[in-house]
Amino acid sequence: MHLDPSPLQTFVSFVDDANAAGNFTFHFLSSAVFVNGKICKDPKMVTADDFFFSGLNRPGNTSNRLGSRVTPVTVNQLPGLNTLGISLVRVDFAPNGLNPPHTHPRATEVLVVVQGTLYVGFVTSNPANPNTNNKLFTKTLYPGDVFVFPEGLIHFQLNVGKTNVVAFAGLSSQNPGVITIANAVFGSDPPISTDVLTRAFQVDVNVVKYLQGQF
Repeated sequence: MHLDPSPLQTFVSFVDDANAAGNFTFHFLSSAVFVNGKICKDPKMVTADDFFFSGLNRPGNTSNRLGSRVTPVTVNQLPGLNTLGISLVRVDFAPNGLNPPHTHPRATEVLVVVQGTLYVGFVTSNPANPNTNNKLFTKTLYPGDVFVFPEGLIHFQLNVGKTNVVAFAGLSSQNPGVITIANAVFGSDPPISTDVLTRAFQVDVNVVKYLQGQF
């Protein structure tokens, strides 16, 4: 199922929102055409640079607590993707680096490993059939291997090798979004009630408070 709207013309590049607000009058903004929340650029003003992004040859900085870095190329980095329904990311992993459990609410993801060894998986949703309830699918990937994560399902990637991992992924939305589960549940602002979390996770309130303190 394709959630992004079908394009009404070959391409609809857009004007940067901040620049639009600074450089155009209110009359222009009130009469401008918005596609997927972006102010469309006059087709006569579109250039090759609207369809160009440079930098995916450079490793992302994995010096963080997770040991991974996602470099996105969505509509926010590449205006020419507007209305095309696709985007791309590069993911770098230090040894033992983790891309933690997360979901893309608007996109299926297909990932290819180009360097290293990567353990990946996703969990199914909550169907009526208890035999398939929250089933985990996992695989260890090597260079050239491909794995797909269905839209909206919780998934993860972990470097299980001794060297860095480089992977690229295509997503079926110009702006797939990402919800990192731990951050959303324990790092929300304001915090989710401890009464809710202790009952949901079946743990002591002190455990919940500790986890909230990590975010």
